Amino acid sequence: MSAHAYDVAVVGSGPIGLTLVNLLGRLGVSTVLVERNLTTVQEPRAVSIDDESLRTMQAAGVVEEVLGTVVPGYGSHYYTPRRVRFATVEPTGRPYGYPRRNAFRQPVLEGQLRAALDRFPHVATMFGWSLDRYDVSNDNDTKSGGVALHLHGPEGEARTVTARFLVGCDGAGSRVREQQGVQLEGTTFDERWLIVDLENNRNAVPHTQVFCDRRRPCITLPGPDGTRRFEFKLLPGETDADLMAEGVAEDLVRSHGADAAATIRRKTVYRFHARVAPRWRFGPVFLAGDAAHLTPPFAGQGMNSGIRDAQNLAWKLHAVLRGTVGPGLLDTYEAERRDHTWQMIHLALRMGRIMAPPSWIEGALTQAGFRALSLVPAARDYVAQMKYKPPPRFNEGFLVPDGQGKRSLVGRLLPQPMVRTADGRTVLLDEVLGPRFTLLVRGAPDAFTRLDQPVWDRLGARRVAMLPEGSALPSAPDRDAVAETDPAFAAALALYDGHALLLRPDHYVAAAIPLASPAQAADAVGTLLAAAA
Repeated sequence: MSAHAYDVAVVGSGPIGLTLVNLLGRLGVSTVLVERNLTTVQEPRAVSIDDESLRTMQAAGVVEEVLGTVVPGYGSHYYTPRRVRFATVEPTGRPYGYPRRNAFRQPVLEGQLRAALDRFPHVATMFGWSLDRYDVSNDNDTKSGGVALHLHGPEGEARTVTARFLVGCDGAGSRVREQQGVQLEGTTFDERWLIVDLENNRNAVPHTQVFCDRRRPCITLPGPDGTRRFEFKLLPGETDADLMAEGVAEDLVRSHGADAAATIRRKTVYRFHARVAPRWRFGPVFLAGDAAHLTPPFAGQGMNSGIRDAQNLAWKLHAVLRGTVGPGLLDTYEAERRDHTWQMIHLALRMGRIMAPPSWIEGALTQAGFRALSLVPAARDYVAQMKYKPPPRFNEGFLVPDGQGKRSLVGRLLPQPMVRTADGRTVLLDEVLGPRFTLLVRGAPDAFTRLDQPVWDRLGARRVAMLPEGSALPSAPDRDAVAETDPAFAAALALYDGHALLLRPDHYVAAAIPLASPAQAADAVGTLLAAAA
């Protein structure tokens, strides 16, 4: 029996903390969620959820509820100062099983995630409780070490809870990070932006509109249930009070297409940041989401980056707590997530420069460049299909590089096609893979007879065979067989004919194993496990 009341304590009940607790709950990890407020957020904040995050909602078991309240698959239209469209982004592909960009309401999402915690008897919530401090003991020994959280409640009462691990998902002003004496590093920009959230807006434009006008850059984003967000850059010499004055926001939104009868739900002025914590782990203490990094809003990736943190960390905590992988696995969390976080920050900064060019000439040249690109089909497709967005990929961490360079699937998130199962259902692939290690083979299931090395059983790896559409699907207690229904998936894996792919529980590819000579790859995975011991 553990000396700790919980395996994991999570501080902060925003989308990141709630996602992490749902993932841990589904994995059977005893978890306590601590939140200083009495309820989840009631104001609209983040408004865009991407396909990777929806895939994580699938892993958390809540994607159907979430999909019922989003506007799926919107694009972005970019306009010159004369409001002539010069670029169109309308991605149609679903590489991870869901539309690339989707509009949502943060209060609704948080309510759904909080309600979903009722599924788990091993998850406790403490709303209205604030973290005063925490004490760490034996932080290099996950068997006996842990964290004691000293809390005070809504009536001032004191309580201490203990856990093996602590994750701070408590935002930019993180109390968890503050106790470590760590500050976010990077840039806080002087630019200020007015956010205006509308309700009862009948503007039927289904896409984001980006007005790249140096005189007053503006972006307007669609939302569900008649909501829409507008963001306007403050100009030099303007104060917050100038833009918050009566009637100013109303005039601005109407001049950019808002319904005259719409009501303002929220308006606020903010500065944007491009900042990252120098460390994300302190023994058994971790940072995630805004506690670890702040991203400019222009790519809609702030919350989505945090959800990637939650997905990366959840399975690793579970694997270490179960003893499947040693505690060194947790060192790969920051190593895997940091580079991609910075890539998303830089993407947002580039998009911000397009939206708010620093000079007339740069704006004109940029817009002319996009028009020229639209004449070349491959370049037009690169923009329209969002191929400029850095794909989720690791160059280091819990993986075995295979020497294939940029073509390699190792370290990348596996695409998620629809597949047909032995019982005749058509489902997304992750419904078959589940939250476990998997050996995935495209071809005959008898290939698994060559994968008899002990390391696969140590990982508890399930065997899954992907067969051509129309194939008979044999079943066996220790393996699954599914039929491919998506030619694009077959093309994505063409480089790995004659291989098995070792998939991690988060469905990133950890290793490629040649079926003709699997022993060397098995030894490399064994070395990876030994390094994490």
